Amino acid sequence: MPSPAVTVVIDRHDDVIHVHTALAAHHLPSGRITLHPGPGTTSETGLAHDLLAALGKPPLLPGRFPGGRQPAWEAVTAWMAALPITRLTVLRAHRLTARRTMRLLQLQALTGIHLTLVCHRPLLPAALHQALQTVDYSVTADFDAARRHYYGTPVTEPPPVDGPAGPARRWLTLPALDRLVSYDSPRPCADLCTPPPIVWRHRPPPVPLTAPAAQRVAHRLHAATAHPRLAAAIAAALFTGASLQQLATARPRDYDTAAATLALHDRARYTDGCAAYPVPPRAGVFLRAAACFTRLISGEDQGLLAAPCDRAYLLRVAETAKLRPSQPPAARRKGPVGRVEWDWRERQEAEQYEAIPVSRVRPLRR
Repeated sequence: MPSPAVTVVIDRHDDVIHVHTALAAHHLPSGRITLHPGPGTTSETGLAHDLLAALGKPPLLPGRFPGGRQPAWEAVTAWMAALPITRLTVLRAHRLTARRTMRLLQLQALTGIHLTLVCHRPLLPAALHQALQTVDYSVTADFDAARRHYYGTPVTEPPPVDGPAGPARRWLTLPALDRLVSYDSPRPCADLCTPPPIVWRHRPPPVPLTAPAAQRVAHRLHAATAHPRLAAAIAAALFTGASLQQLATARPRDYDTAAATLALHDRARYTDGCAAYPVPPRAGVFLRAAACFTRLISGEDQGLLAAPCDRAYLLRVAETAKLRPSQPPAARRKGPVGRVEWDWRERQEAEQYEAIPVSRVRPLRR
């Protein structure tokens, strides 16, 4: 019979070795998270913010949300489901309220992770005992067993080259973002649409990122925002070269995890029509998180990625991650030095089009 997915570790003497061992085992690439809840708060949202921070993300989600309620727990659930997280250890569990404990148990049920609650007391507090009555759980007071089976093995490795401990990050100029603020305006297909694979007729495909560049971009996006839709929109723009308006046509059903494709819609054929784009492996994490997030907060028929009304937030996230499109030469800049000009390629194409004699302009073929 499999062991329960929830374990309570009893640290009856509040021994510091439990805390040090659990914190040393925290290692995202290995799928292990150790949470030390912030002191002085009992709010459920505060606990969700602590979890986002443990995932290496800013605790606040940018944007406006219905009813003014920030969907922090939905974001935590989405990232936990999308990332290869298998274990969550929560220290100071004896201080959790019943509602906070229930939130953690719901998170475990939705994501399938193993949840370890460390109680630094000889006995379970009433609130924790009450919440645990809703699930199967095991209890151990054996430190060696907790270290081997629940906390995990400490991992020591140097920080990533592009991480906060490294030198000041430089801008990554990515031509695939040139059309992100394009002036086109495609709309979602009202009926069920199964687009064919993309055929690049009117524009060249984005140049695929090298493996190191893809890793660097993914690392920056993960650290720049906790909002799955905003992160996924930027990740999708890099392999589609699509505008924000076209990215907004995607619904959760348009992301096929089995085939690793993302369908975007363009019935009016502003560019290449409705088409399915192959999803690179590192982008799949962001799309899986966005799909889970969307289903949790709004359902299948809502947008998978950022909407046009999120444009300011989206560009802010990209700039926080130091990602930008091609920039104009100094003599052609419209804004002050240092500010990203997102519409440079659009302006350049418009100027070139206006310079063409009228007799040479052919009507668009629909």
